[in-house]
Amino acid sequence: MKRLLIVSDPPAAPGYLPRVRFLCEYLVRNGFDVTLLTEEYQPLEFKHNYPVQTIRMYSGGMVDWLCKTVWTLLSDWHNRVFAHRALHQLPITNNQYNAVICSAFSDFPLGAAQRIARSLNVPLICDIRDLDEQVDNSRYQYQHRQKWLMPFRRLYRTVHIRRRNKVLRAADAITTVSPWHADFIRSYNPNVHVLYNGFDAAQFYPENIPAERFTITYIGSLFEWQQPALEIVKQAIRELNNTDIRLDIHTPQSNSVPHDRLGDAIRRSSIMLVLTSSHTHGMLTTKFYEALGCAKPVLCVPSDKGSLAELIRYTQAGIATDDKEVIKSFITARYNEWTQNGFTTQDTKHRESFTRDNQYDQFYSTYLQC
Repeated sequence: MKRLLIVSDPPAAPGYLPRVRFLCEYLVRNGFDVTLLTEEYQPLEFKHNYPVQTIRMYSGGMVDWLCKTVWTLLSDWHNRVFAHRALHQLPITNNQYNAVICSAFSDFPLGAAQRIARSLNVPLICDIRDLDEQVDNSRYQYQHRQKWLMPFRRLYRTVHIRRRNKVLRAADAITTVSPWHADFIRSYNPNVHVLYNGFDAAQFYPENIPAERFTITYIGSLFEWQQPALEIVKQAIRELNNTDIRLDIHTPQSNSVPHDRLGDAIRRSSIMLVLTSSHTHGMLTTKFYEALGCAKPVLCVPSDKGSLAELIRYTQAGIATDDKEVIKSFITARYNEWTQNGFTTQDTKHRESFTRDNQYDQFYSTYLQC
């Protein structure tokens, strides 16, 4: 039996990092002995059949956080101390792990995972979920924050990218979420493989549920750079002048959908809205995969002219456009379908290729089978 140490940034509600959770569950089902190592952040209120080890890094309070953030900028405190505590406080040094797998969106815990793998003398596989460069000026991370802190955040971003790239160059293998990300990372390390996020087939599956209203649904965070796309959709709906058409927006800040009810919310929707930007790269939102799993029509505004638009064409999941007239025609066609049937559905292609199990089968055969 192979023993694997999975290192991750802290899982947070409501989703608790589904990419990491499903990877751990898949590996356990396939006979691996898995331990998840993460930072203590909040109670982990999800079921798991593998041990989860947490390390407390902050004692609480703004002063503590600010001092440690500055010290991290100067000395990489977060990665160094996390790795030190993991190696000395937890029983990982007494175990013979075969590899360390680190899933991250930032340089933490990549640097810590590299230190742990080096100490244990085992390979390091990095799973990169996001890159700062995927949105111009990393706006998706820095919006809604104090403007006077922007110079500090730009410096922090520069340092973070340099530290991240150092780990990527040294990694034994890398997975990431889209072809754009893979092409970007390949300049640092040629051994990179696309592992799409996919959907959980047990929760996201097709079912024709009649609905009383025709609903265009958006679920997820709403960032500043998505607002122009949202305004195009709102204008298209206003111009259709149809009181049966409703736009429902569910964000973590307001009107959030409980995680265990996401599948039902999507199946009851008429169209699933995906908001992006022509200034983003390779951002394949999980909500696209979940709509694909439920066979619901996807309206992506605008086209990112890249990985997401190509994936929508490949799966025939819907359309990606910023043409208001095309949007109106798409909504009208789906509205007519709903009027006739009481529900909408999408005749997708290659749907089964994007289940999480299928994605992790590829991960296993590429990196872990021997």
